Amino acid sequence: MAMLGTALGARHTVGAPDGSWDHQTNYSQWVSTIRFITSDELKFQYSTAMHNVVKVSKTGYDSCNGSSPIATFLTGNDVVPLATVGTRYFICDISGHCDAGMKVEVNAKSKEVWTVQRCRRTGNRRRCQSETVLSSTAAAGVDQSAVARLALIVVAAGLMLFF
Repeated sequence: MAMLGTALGARHTVGAPDGSWDHQTNYSQWVSTIRFITSDELKFQYSTAMHNVVKVSKTGYDSCNGSSPIATFLTGNDVVPLATVGTRYFICDISGHCDAGMKVEVNAKSKEVWTVQRCRRTGNRRRCQSETVLSSTAAAGVDQSAVARLALIVVAAGLMLFF
């Protein structure tokens, strides 16, 4: 089952595990702990009487202005797919909420590209360099859709053994 989740992407509840879409959560800190990739999903959980979620441009995000939304979500249990590489910007458009910190910037990267930091010590100094590399499966020429199909076959075979 773990292979299946990896092949299909992860669902990240915004602000979890200690928060949700609210005034108390530090979204910059929350984002810094996660590597978002294409095929992941964001789940916004909130009280519809108190909040909303608006996908905006970078300008709308920086100015906390949702007057020209890309998308608006109002269910209190919204799931937003990260289908493509790129940065997305979300705010709460209730007056004053974005200015109070209810905004999150999420950058989804390709599952096949990773940033690796390589460090070496020279005497008492440590020098580090960041390098963008292909994942081992991409470098080896493995087709990701073939990996996903294989994961489904393994899960199905495992379930058949139990029944």
